[in-house]
Amino acid sequence: EVIAIISSEAKKRKDSINEIEKGGRQDLADKEKAELEILAKYLPEQMSEEDVKKIVEETVAEVRASSMQDFGKTMGAVMPKLKGKADGNLISKIVQEELKK
Repeated sequence: EVIAIISSEAKKRKDSINEIEKGGRQDLADKEKAELEILAKYLPEQMSEEDVKKIVEETVAEVRASSMQDFGKTMGAVMPKLKGKADGNLISKIVQEELKK
């Protein structure tokens, strides 16, 4: 539960950084980046994109997903395997890429 809370807070910081930088407020973005660095110390090490892709490929085969219609089913199966170990946006992007093949 603690990891989930810290992950949620880290995601909020990442989203804030993107929006603040779009608004041209680098001083606020720097503050958010500093907070993100602190939160990152308490999170498990994030998996590489390559490792995430391997797990997604295995999961697509397990659930016999063959098209984008199977996106929800695939995400439902892969998220418990990668929760806290990889960014949800990255996982979603890789699942979409795999299902479009």
